[in-house]
Amino acid sequence: MTMKATPQEARAERRWHAGLQAMKASQWSSAARSFQDAAQLTPRDSAVWLHLARARMQLGDLQKAIGAARQAIALQPDNALACLMCAECLVQQNRHGDAAAVFAAFPPGAPRDHEFLSAHATALLQANRPQEAIPLFIQSLTQKMDSALVHYRMGLAFKTLNREGEASICFRTAIAVDRQGDVRALALPQLLSTCTQACEWKLLADDIAALMQCVDQADEATAGNMTPFTLLALPAGAARQRRLSELYTRFHTRQLKALPAPGARRHGRVRVGYLSADFHNHATAMLITELLERRDKHRFEVFLYSHSVEDGSLIQKRVREAADHYVDVTTMTHAETAQRMRADGLDIAIDLKGHTRDTRFELLAHRPAPLQVSFLGYPGTTGAPFLDYVIGDPVVTPLSHAPHYTEHIAQLPASYQPNDNHRPLPPTPSRASLGLPEQAVVLCCFNQSYKILPEMLDLWVAILAGAPDTVLWTLSWNEHGQRNLLKELMARGVAPERVYSSPRLPPAEHIARLRSADLFLDTWPCNAHTTASEALWAGVPVLTVPGDTFASRVAASLVNACELPGLACPDAQAYVAKAIALARAPDELHALKRHLDDRRRHLPLFDTERYAHDYHALLMRMFDRHAAGLPPDHLPAQPSLQP
Repeated sequence: MTMKATPQEARAERRWHAGLQAMKASQWSSAARSFQDAAQLTPRDSAVWLHLARARMQLGDLQKAIGAARQAIALQPDNALACLMCAECLVQQNRHGDAAAVFAAFPPGAPRDHEFLSAHATALLQANRPQEAIPLFIQSLTQKMDSALVHYRMGLAFKTLNREGEASICFRTAIAVDRQGDVRALALPQLLSTCTQACEWKLLADDIAALMQCVDQADEATAGNMTPFTLLALPAGAARQRRLSELYTRFHTRQLKALPAPGARRHGRVRVGYLSADFHNHATAMLITELLERRDKHRFEVFLYSHSVEDGSLIQKRVREAADHYVDVTTMTHAETAQRMRADGLDIAIDLKGHTRDTRFELLAHRPAPLQVSFLGYPGTTGAPFLDYVIGDPVVTPLSHAPHYTEHIAQLPASYQPNDNHRPLPPTPSRASLGLPEQAVVLCCFNQSYKILPEMLDLWVAILAGAPDTVLWTLSWNEHGQRNLLKELMARGVAPERVYSSPRLPPAEHIARLRSADLFLDTWPCNAHTTASEALWAGVPVLTVPGDTFASRVAASLVNACELPGLACPDAQAYVAKAIALARAPDELHALKRHLDDRRRHLPLFDTERYAHDYHALLMRMFDRHAAGLPPDHLPAQPSLQP
């Protein structure tokens, strides 16, 4: 005999069906109201809570969606869909560790399918727990061996662990099993990144050609899977870099709407907000901290919008104390962060990330500030129409290169790169303690190995051949890459006793040992950036060749700001000849080193007080132009305004 439903159960059934109908029509507000009513009438029904969670998630109300999903889990702990829903909402709040905990709490005996295992592993990877993620990716693949996306994500886990060899295998496999072709665009850039980082060059030319063809043929959806950062270290050219950046940015901001126009500006100081994940022991923080400490407190009020890791470092403490306001946006969504920035009344929003790891620059598509600027973190155009300016200088961003940028170029008079005048300069250890020969001319390059392409190595081999009293000193960024680099040098006839490698060290110790080098050999198309300024601070001249991209002109900007423009060579042939000539003329080389040592704190590159005045003057030019009702325009360098 069928039991007759109670009036409350009947009302719940009607509200449930109303919610389903609204959901089918994508009427999510109506669906959420109906499911909320049904949940109040039948609070023990896990399916109702699960559907309410979905409706809340579609509305962007993540906190309430998480609450509803947790209710569904409490009622039915082995409900995989509820677990996935809850974790997805947490991921959207950037709470990756909490998402991983939801998966970990799933009952041990409950079945886990391919999708569940992959999602759990991905949450662990995003929570920076790649070692734990890899076994789950493998379990997922035992159920669906041809999942290109899982092979790709497992490659990311290996790459995070600096296991470049395993990572490249995963990325190649992802490309091979990708029947739909949608993972290929994700995996190709990562494959190039891992192979260059590991100095695996056997298939490099073919891989580069495949990537360039993919970029050239990409539409917006395809480009949305291809990080523009990869092109910086490859011979892609400025036009190709701009095209990919534009398509990539357009794809990732296609659903982000600008906030309503702000009201009248309040009186007071110019409010400047910096957005970054790098306010910790990171190169960006090391470069920018003293600039923030020297901010013009009478004219500027500074906000930091941080989604950085907590590392407790001295530089993290310094950079936070250097601002007027520190706002942790780690668990905020893009929209919430933009709304907070708007509520803070920013005049200028400055992104320090661009297309680099952990970026959230795309949230500036919401237009939280009247003026928006790209600075320091990404050496190239972002392709973002919502960024008004890119801060450069006459060398790194000459106005003749304006067609390479979607932003307007705003030039500082010396170098675009700020530096910390308080950077340590410890005593130089003996060469013997570093394992280096006392009498040789030490040529060094401490760039990451992905910047060293075969053509670059050929130039170094020519220098070593032309200057027999030289040795080459590199940094071991990963064991695989260092081993392959030595193998490639030996294959080109370089004796192993002329090649030296050192492990990575903390900044102060690294700068101390750098002073034992005689000449820094730069790379292109991606130069040394922070690494070059470290060398120059340590008194080591940097030899470079500027190209047609931002990333290939940084070192030229830095040596020019050290009053050594002759170290920027016109081409590769001149670079080789100059390096050989310097190696054969120790007096000239020592004169360059003395120049850097004697004038260190007075050179434009390291005169942070002068830089701060010039930088603030440039921000005021942007602000005054906007206040006068004028649109953004290129701002050529003006003479230094140091008092």
